Formats: sequence, structure tokens, C-alpha cells
Amino acid sequence: MALEQPKLQNHPSDDFDVLQIKRDFPILARRVHDKPLVFLDSAASSQKPRAVLQAMDCYYETINANVHRAAYTLAEEATNAMEAARSKVAAFIGATDANEIVFTKNATEAINLIARSWGAANLAPGDAILLTHLEHHANIVPWQQLAAERQLEIRWIPLTQDCQLDLSNLDALLEGVKIVALTSMSNVVGTITPVRAIADAAHAVGALVAVDACQSVPHLPTDVGQLGADFLTFSGHKMLGPTGIGVLWARKELLEAMPPFLGGGGMIVDVRLDGFLAAEAPHKFEAGTPPIAEIIGLGAAIDYLNCLGMDAVRKHEIALTAFALRHLSDRFGDRISLYGPQDAELRGGVMSFAFDQIHPHDLSQVLDQHGVCIRPGHHCAKPLMRLLGVGATARASWYLYNNEADITSLGDALEDAGKFFTF
Repeated sequence: MALEQPKLQNHPSDDFDVLQIKRDFPILARRVHDKPLVFLDSAASSQKPRAVLQAMDCYYETINANVHRAAYTLAEEATNAMEAARSKVAAFIGATDANEIVFTKNATEAINLIARSWGAANLAPGDAILLTHLEHHANIVPWQQLAAERQLEIRWIPLTQDCQLDLSNLDALLEGVKIVALTSMSNVVGTITPVRAIADAAHAVGALVAVDACQSVPHLPTDVGQLGADFLTFSGHKMLGPTGIGVLWARKELLEAMPPFLGGGGMIVDVRLDGFLAAEAPHKFEAGTPPIAEIIGLGAAIDYLNCLGMDAVRKHEIALTAFALRHLSDRFGDRISLYGPQDAELRGGVMSFAFDQIHPHDLSQVLDQHGVCIRPGHHCAKPLMRLLGVGATARASWYLYNNEADITSLGDALEDAGKFFTF
């Protein structure tokens, strides 16, 4: 028997019913401290719809077997289910070939794979890497490690006052650069970056472009061809899927030329005492037993997102972001500082802020008493924090299961927090 996918509740794109969508997420029925759960931390990890949970249970209950290495029925069905998910991922981001999709355990591993495989094979002392001041540590540290080992130069695209990329000196920054690694959407200030414009300029000087798309793939339509990317990475857990599964997409000719990243079973054609012959891509980058259930869960998450329509998801989030900017600014005035672009069209549903000079960790703890989940800290972006002149921010981030009532609840909780800290 083939793996039976759970039936999905269809939510027509012209009728984005958030209350109905909320019912698809079991955890959103929880109460915290006897208050309804208001989950505003999706930039860290999204919640999971029942369809994803059921798909993973169905795998374990009906076809649990290892993939690619056996001829019995369960193994064939498990392999088919996993490879079907690979095809879904490819279609979701506009890739032309499912074999351009490499599964990793998260986006951090995928970025390290690029640095350690392509970077180690192609970068030489004196070469330059171009990053931006918006980057997550996962798109900084692997390049810093490689630069220290290979005597490479790292350059940075600076920011404007409203946290957009300052491209006024891009041509000079690109001189001698071999790869540009940048986020498509900031996990701190929500800025959506002009990836295509940067990619066109990079390609004109012979540089490649690696895009950290962890924040954008879950929230807006993605087409790797239109972006002009050479590499693109993202994580399943930020797009309704489970933890433990990440994705690297790369142009097929790049994958074919890159050496394996990890060695072991599953990534070889042959092994002899004097060496080994690697399998073709993507399998040469997938050593060991893959996270089969998680891959299937990611496929189910993509099915759910496709039922909603990514254009509808983006339209909903623009409206909700505009409401949040307006509501919080009007309600609190100069008591709140909202970082990032003030135009909702230029940002995703991620908002870092400072409120009433209350430390973000204290603020988060008080909001938790109201059932409101936000994230305090540096958000794995310490260089950006230093540019903002703060050690940490409070961050609220929303997704397709949030609505204006959730933003209002955030405002109510902030109001009470302000009163609490005045005593």
C-alpha cells in the first residue's frame, strides 16, 4: 500500500479564514496560564497543522522502513514517499529538477555544506566573500571559519537608516568577490532584500549567489529562477513542517562538480580499500539514513501551503503587518521603537521592538503570563544588534494562523507590562 496522505481542509485563496485555519493547528487550542495561547514566535519555529502530524504518524504506522537499500514492499513505499516529497519541494520553489534538492538536517547544515564543499573547492587566498549586515549567524560563521582557514576576505553590504540594504557602493564591493551570501528576508527586522538585483550584479562579475531563504520561503511565493540564485537554503520547521529537516537547492551543474560534504553509507557507488566513488547528486550529499518521517512531514506542509496559495499567504501577512505597525505605533507612540522598514510591502511578518525601556527578557516573561509568546534576545544576529545600538530586542512574528485579534492581544499585554514595571 502507498502512504495515504491525510485529507486537507481546503481554504480558498479568496476567503482566507484565519479562524478556520487556527482549527487545523491542535496546539492553538491550548491555554497558557489560563489564557488563550497567542503564538507570535513563528520566525523561530512555526506551529504544525494536523495534516503534517498525521502524515508523519502514517509513515511510522504503515510503511516504516529505511529507504533506497532494500527491495521489499515497505522499503519501496517509504522510498517512493520520500522522493515524492523531494519533487514537491522542487516544485514549491520553482526548481526544474528534483535532483537539485538536497535534504539536510537544517538550513545551518545546508549553508555549511555550501561553504565546505563548493567554497573549499573553489576559493583561494585573496578571494573575497560578500555578506550583508542583516545576516543570521548561520550565514556568517561558516564563511568566517572558511575565511580564517583560506585567508579569504569578507566584505559587508551596509544598511540604510530603515534597515534596507545600501547598494550605492555595490559595484566596488563586488570587485574580486567569488560568492555573495545573503538573506532574502531578515529574521530580525523583516527586511525583504533585492536578491535579483544583487544576483544580476554578482553574475556580471562572475560571482555566485547563495540565498538564505529561511524567512521568505514560508511566507511568499518563491521561484529560484526568478531570484537568479545559484544556491538557496531553508528549513522545514519554519514553514509548518517538523524540525530536523532542511533543504539545499543548487543548480545541477554546481552539485555535480562539488565534492561530498559528509562520508558514509548512502552517498557512494563503490568503496575499495584505496578509495571510493561518490553517487550522483543529490545522494552524494545525503550520507547515512535520512530523516524520512521529517521529509514526508515537509511534503505534507507543502501540500497545506499549496492549498492556501502562497499569494494568499503573502497578501494576508502584508495586511496583518500593516495593521501591527499602525496599531502599535498609534497605541504607544514614543513608548515603543519598531525597527525596520515602515512600509509593510517591504517587510515580512517579523517585528523587533523596544518597549518602555523594559529589558526584552523581562518583557517576554510578563507577556507569557498573558499567554502571548514573543522572543527576546539577539536572534542569532549580534552584528545587526550592534548596528542597532542594542544588546537585544523583543521580537513578535506572525504567520498564516494569526490575525488582528492576536496583534491586539499583544498590545493589551504590552499595556499591562508597562503598568507592571512602573511599580
